[in-house]
Amino acid sequence: MPKLLYLVTEDWFFVSHFLPMARTAKAAGFEVVVATRVRDQAARIAAEGCRVVPLENDRRSFGPFEALRGFFRMARIVREERPDVVHCISLRMVVLGGLAARLGGAKRLVLAPTGLGHVWSNHGPVERVARALVRFIVGQWLKSPDTRYLFENTDDPREFGLDPDRPPVTIVPGAGVDPDEFSPSAEPAAPPVRVAVVARMIAPKGIAEAVAAARRARALGAAIELHLYGAPDPSNRRSCTEAALREWSSEPGIVWHGRSDDVAAVWRENHVAMLLTWYREGVPRSLIEAAACGRPIVTTDAPGCRDLVRDRREGLLVPLRDSEAAARALVELGGDADLRARLGAAARVRFLERFTEAAVRRSVASVYAGFQL
Repeated sequence: MPKLLYLVTEDWFFVSHFLPMARTAKAAGFEVVVATRVRDQAARIAAEGCRVVPLENDRRSFGPFEALRGFFRMARIVREERPDVVHCISLRMVVLGGLAARLGGAKRLVLAPTGLGHVWSNHGPVERVARALVRFIVGQWLKSPDTRYLFENTDDPREFGLDPDRPPVTIVPGAGVDPDEFSPSAEPAAPPVRVAVVARMIAPKGIAEAVAAARRARALGAAIELHLYGAPDPSNRRSCTEAALREWSSEPGIVWHGRSDDVAAVWRENHVAMLLTWYREGVPRSLIEAAACGRPIVTTDAPGCRDLVRDRREGLLVPLRDSEAAARALVELGGDADLRARLGAAARVRFLERFTEAAVRRSVASVYAGFQL
């Protein structure tokens, strides 16, 4: 039985986004090993028939010492496991894990950045140097006849000099969502029109911008409420503080609920999805789930988001970090039930066309099948 090793930052991230890939690998006949930072999802991963190898790392630290420790830890795991294929998930793992896999003797790589994150979201001198180095490592050092790339949108491959329409690139339509688990439902009663943000409560997800947009829309007379679903991320240096979230939640028309374990229920209870992210996303899973549930979407005109949402077709696109434009979008949607219904129905159709779990599994299966094992 061939062996596939996933290198991924967090066990919860693997469970929430990548179980369809693991199921695909199992169905293709692989023994699946998942090396990740273990918190509380190891049993869930093991229940899928995967073996878990603890990989402790600190996502807050981009310093050379922590990066070097993680690098040699992953190289040791690769040498011990001797996998036939190493599949690296997230940009950090693509860079460090990809190099470690080569050092450990792995020949076949699947590199899946998912999104480009902090390094592409900021434009200081450190980030510019880091981008150049990452481009070189991912697009040249790690490229070989047995390297495959998985991207979630068509913008990201070009950052590495890769053509999204040609091998070795495969565009995977997000994380994959089950259309039976996330299905349309009738709008709840209105007014007020409930606008939901489902995300980690970190600054680049546009949480402060969403709050500002809701305040402005209410000041313009819109009968809307903003509902925030998600928890702070202590491992992220740009996490919102619990104090800030509670302070926002004390304002009229703004409610922070914390993390939800039933996102499908969130979309049954809310009218509009919003994500004003300025993080360099792959395709945000929360928006795919909202589209699957037939909810109209307000999001930023940015890579990943605009791969799912086309302006005035499945939702409304606004410029990055433009709370005023977002407020106008909320005013429009808040006052027009027919528009919400039309955009929401189109979002469900868009989801069924491209972003289902089955579509993801087909794409990933074609990548795994392409290796000569």
